[in-house]
Amino acid sequence: MTLEGKSVLVTGASEGIGAACAAAFRQRGAKLTLTARNEAGLRAVAAGDDAVVAGDLTLEATRRQTVEAALDRHGGLDILVNNAGVGLYAPTWLAPEADVRAMFELNFFAALGMIRLAVPPMRERRGGLVVNISSIAGQVALPWFTLYSAGKYAVNGLSDGLRMELRREGIGVMLVCPGYVKTGFQDHALAGKPPARLRRSKKFAITPEQCAEAIARGVERDARTVVAPGAGRFLVGLSRLWPALAERMLLSQYYQLDEEAA
Repeated sequence: MTLEGKSVLVTGASEGIGAACAAAFRQRGAKLTLTARNEAGLRAVAAGDDAVVAGDLTLEATRRQTVEAALDRHGGLDILVNNAGVGLYAPTWLAPEADVRAMFELNFFAALGMIRLAVPPMRERRGGLVVNISSIAGQVALPWFTLYSAGKYAVNGLSDGLRMELRREGIGVMLVCPGYVKTGFQDHALAGKPPARLRRSKKFAITPEQCAEAIARGVERDARTVVAPGAGRFLVGLSRLWPALAERMLLSQYYQLDEEAA
């Protein structure tokens, strides 16, 4: 799908991957609608004729306002990029239930709510694309990240089923599974910051701009799934072909994380 002239709605657009996607899509001629909680951050990212909606996407009213802004400003909605999300680092039995529920509300239910509002106008135009930003953690369950992984597994399952449901409507679904990306993700995580070893691993991360370029190229070539960085495919492939070996590798890391946190 070409991005030139397309109406694109990006959630979580005030920083990180969302802000980088806005820049990459704008460079390709897209018409943007941007939303996030941080209004100042959104204004800094926005340019030209972009529609901007600041608000909490866990609220139905904010989701509806955002989709209506895209329809009103740009005359339709061609691409929805479900990027808004939050992390949660904690052993499963210690994570506060309120934090777990807040994570699922944003990472899964807000994305689902946006899809339910975006699909009807796409169906009217007999075309469109839903881009769900998931995670490598949605392909491979990660210790200390188990509950986040569970939420992203839900996004992956939603994406795979939705792709089949919408095929006859001319609407595509692209799943994006980033690995480590140099964003403020760890700083914003619920239930506290991750162990130091995980924070240090960010030195191997790609930039948000590199991730956004991979996403934009995926849209242009009608990709089913984008994994960025590409090295993440090794872990995904290993977990599918030799799950016991992948689990042993992850367990060795987990035990070290557990000792650091003790």
